[in-house]
Amino acid sequence: MNSIRVEKKFTTGQSLQIVQGDITAEEVDAIVNAANKHLAHGGGVAWAISKKGGPKIQEESDAWVRKHGPVSHAHPAWTSGGTLPAKYVIHAVGPVWINGRDDEEQNLQDAVTGSLQAADELKCKTISMPAISTGIFGFPKDLAATIIIKTIQNYFEQNTSSNLKQARIVLFDQPTIDVFLNVWKTVFE
Repeated sequence: MNSIRVEKKFTTGQSLQIVQGDITAEEVDAIVNAANKHLAHGGGVAWAISKKGGPKIQEESDAWVRKHGPVSHAHPAWTSGGTLPAKYVIHAVGPVWINGRDDEEQNLQDAVTGSLQAADELKCKTISMPAISTGIFGFPKDLAATIIIKTIQNYFEQNTSSNLKQARIVLFDQPTIDVFLNVWKTVFE
């Protein structure tokens, strides 16, 4: 069962949470998949989402790529949630970490912002996202945590009339949770 570790309520009425658990179990309007640009859901979070959500997610992903081409950092794709509790899966392409190139931090920020914008376009009130790019893409967890948390905070502050009322960062393993909670303290406390 997923459990809330910390929560920040903004003056806008929106909230941000860090949740320990399984993103595929999230009962929200949309979950974010940490995807590759071809939406081939063969490993990591993408594989878990595709496996639990059923073949419809990969079928819809393939159709998206055929119609629109490879997915960019700033403009995620989206599909139905298949058999997941979430209505939608927003497929965000995070950057692969290659020794801190100039664009990697911006690309992660773009992936998070793009996911929030897609959720707004889909009229979602709730969204859950993983620690995008911190798995097989190798993005340093502390830097990713800072970017993800601050990007969500900035999005809420700049989009006070957003449909989104709650964003949840859902983390599975304890080392990642520890890193995100430490960053949370530096940002909010």
